Amino acid sequence: MIVSAVFSALLTTSAVRAEIIVPKAPDLDATAYVLMDADSGRILVEHNADERLPPASLTKMMTSYIAVHELELGNVEEQTPVPISVKAWRKGGSKMFVREGTEVPLIDLLRGIIVQSGNDASVAVAEYFAGSEEAFAGWMNQYAERFGMTGTHFVNATGWPADGHLTTAGDIARLALHIIKDHPQYYKLYAEKYYEYNNIRQPNRNKLLWRDPTVDGLKTGHTEEAGFCLAASAVRDNTRLIAVVMGTRSEEARARETQKLLAYGFRYYETRKVYSAEDVLQSNAVWLGKAEKVDIGLEKELYLTLSRGLKGELEVNILTNEFIEAPVSKGQVLGTLTISMDGEVQAERPLIALGEVEEAGFFGRFWGSIKLFFARMFA
Repeated sequence: MIVSAVFSALLTTSAVRAEIIVPKAPDLDATAYVLMDADSGRILVEHNADERLPPASLTKMMTSYIAVHELELGNVEEQTPVPISVKAWRKGGSKMFVREGTEVPLIDLLRGIIVQSGNDASVAVAEYFAGSEEAFAGWMNQYAERFGMTGTHFVNATGWPADGHLTTAGDIARLALHIIKDHPQYYKLYAEKYYEYNNIRQPNRNKLLWRDPTVDGLKTGHTEEAGFCLAASAVRDNTRLIAVVMGTRSEEARARETQKLLAYGFRYYETRKVYSAEDVLQSNAVWLGKAEKVDIGLEKELYLTLSRGLKGELEVNILTNEFIEAPVSKGQVLGTLTISMDGEVQAERPLIALGEVEEAGFFGRFWGSIKLFFARMFA
């Protein structure tokens, strides 16, 4: 049997629902775009978000993600020397200007990829980790599948035009979220305005880093086929938004259209933290165990994206199994939490055991089984 507990959580000290009117989002001069709240994951604005498009150098977000992930796994170090092949040295387009036959520390190549958008640096990193750029693209596709980037297929590590090398605005937003959340220590690289290598100082192509102090990333892209693209993120008043704009007409246009998207999101929405990870939301009885109860909560923090200035009540509905039997392991799913407002579901999350309950001994299980039999009979 499933039991339900319903209660309200005040968003503010007032229980009076305020009328909040959120206007329609601006129409952007772009092929596709997405605006996402980085904490709740809620999509606030989208247009052609699932249309498969060439990503240009937005591709390098995955290249840098994998390299940083290998760093954090301890498989390499920042100063690990990476050899520069003839292929990397000769690669056209934007460059970090590495020299063939030399070795470059991985951290320098990362800055070359992220800040300078170096195709040469991207190829060098791909070859170092996977043996070839083609094999590295296989890695990239494995990560894309893991992240739920269902509209994405990578052919290379740079974004160089190639048949079948495609992604979507929605997928790039998901990738940006992983870059921000999975590797916070290295995310600061995306905010660097300049990087100098081989006596050549180059600026970050993301103009919003100069125009808006709340913007701290991420990456630009441009080819004739893809147009001008930008994935950007900013934080204001404890709300982080991710904007992805693809297929604009110029470098100036991609910055301007992305600014419109961020301005709209911050003007009309805000992020509210509802619960912390492992907050005890309820204690449930446990049958046939050494302990009589187990605490239930959420595995991760729960955020909601709500209209800015909203006042009112959230309806919190907890559904759990009435007869939880030992053994219970920590992290075991025991129910579901649903949060609604005005009849509209705002979030739904699994509820987990915050601790473990061992199975009782022979006599405890024997008498407990008898009690449980009658409890179920008269439930």
